[in-house]
Amino acid sequence: MKSYNIALLPGDGTGPEVIREGVKVLDAACSAHDIKLNYTEYDFGGDRYLRTGETIPDSAVEDLKGFDAIFLGAIGHPDVKPGILEVGILLKVRFALDQYINLRPVKLYPNVDTPLKDKGPEHIDFVVVRENTGGIYAGEGKADDVGTEKEVAIQVMEYSRPVVDRCVRYAYNYTRKRNRKNMCTLVHKCNVLTHVGDLWVRSHKEIGDAEFPDIKQDYNHVDACTMWMVKTPEYYDVIVTANLFGDIITDLGAMIQGGMGIAAGGNINPEGVSMFEPIGGSAPKYTGTNTINPFASICAGGMMLETLGEDKAARAIDKAVYDALASGKIKSMSAGCMGISTQEAGDLIADLVVLS
Repeated sequence: MKSYNIALLPGDGTGPEVIREGVKVLDAACSAHDIKLNYTEYDFGGDRYLRTGETIPDSAVEDLKGFDAIFLGAIGHPDVKPGILEVGILLKVRFALDQYINLRPVKLYPNVDTPLKDKGPEHIDFVVVRENTGGIYAGEGKADDVGTEKEVAIQVMEYSRPVVDRCVRYAYNYTRKRNRKNMCTLVHKCNVLTHVGDLWVRSHKEIGDAEFPDIKQDYNHVDACTMWMVKTPEYYDVIVTANLFGDIITDLGAMIQGGMGIAAGGNINPEGVSMFEPIGGSAPKYTGTNTINPFASICAGGMMLETLGEDKAARAIDKAVYDALASGKIKSMSAGCMGISTQEAGDLIADLVVLS
């Protein structure tokens, strides 16, 4: 029996509720596929910060490096100023563990509403590979004469060839493994961002030509990509893009797949420890009501198994989610409107995993 050590960070608001259902489904899938997950829970989040003034200590970050993966509920507390927990926990872990890939599947499941007219599950099924630790989000810049009429603010988009190459190479490998359309689309703005854009374009072409001749190379300017994601999402297979552009288009992707309630993400270090989470946030007003939608957390758990190399168990979770939504028992992805409780949704998917 294979065994993995998983750090649980339930976090804030409804995070503990959705992670509970995620663990329930993970355990059902793992039991059916002869896998054992050993969990260690940490209490980092808003309540701890309010109690101690501490986000996550360096010693805990070192502890996290010893796990096989991290499973996160949600970070965000109404009594903590926005940015403190996100920077002090999420970004700190992401950078300390060099989770240089943000992986965001954009997949429409049956009976999930999308704002795109006449589009169904057969049209929306692609993946965005976002560079996760570099670019304009790395924090290089300055502001001079703040608050005066001479104020100048500078934020620098800086990328090195190794940082770009490792992201592009991951995207090509993921495209090959996915084996769907075998097309990797680079999204950037090389007609305006001529220096950084040229680096990404050359990396994409050179790595594709040398190492992935079986994968079709494709390019979109980011503004064009936002149009095509809405008009013909079925065109895409795997998108690879820089940090800023990825942040923007993945939120668009979440909407066309039915909203944040079904969107899951992974912060990936292919050579180290990765972290998986639902995208929807802590939703504090629904805390304790047993009405929050756990599907994104469950999908994040499936992503975790896939990244650990447990593809069969991951596919079993994806199929169970698909079957649960195809059953018509789930009325909506919106909190309080599912038609069943959070716990019942987890039970339904766990039962379907066992049956698959």
